[in-house]
Amino acid sequence: MIEHITLAVLIQLAIALPTRSWTAGAAAACAWSISREITQAEYRWIEYYGHGLRANMPWWGGLDQRVWQNLDPWLDWLLPSLIAIIIAFMAKAMRPRSA
Repeated sequence: MIEHITLAVLIQLAIALPTRSWTAGAAAACAWSISREITQAEYRWIEYYGHGLRANMPWWGGLDQRVWQNLDPWLDWLLPSLIAIIIAFMAKAMRPRSA
């Protein structure tokens, strides 16, 4: 989980520093962490229900609630996303106010 949070923050920094938009950085970090976990859920679906073949998976296989029964995949996208959003809010709060 620490690796996921670290990667999300690095993605946020890679976007936020050149664009000066911490919100865009948070959006990129959230998109990465969510898409990564959906991809992992697709692999679980293929293993459990698709007989090991991607061709057997429906388009919604990665969103099937049966492959999201454990807490770990939820935390693997929720925590990095939450950290990125908190960083974006903190960056906005620390920005000097213009007169």
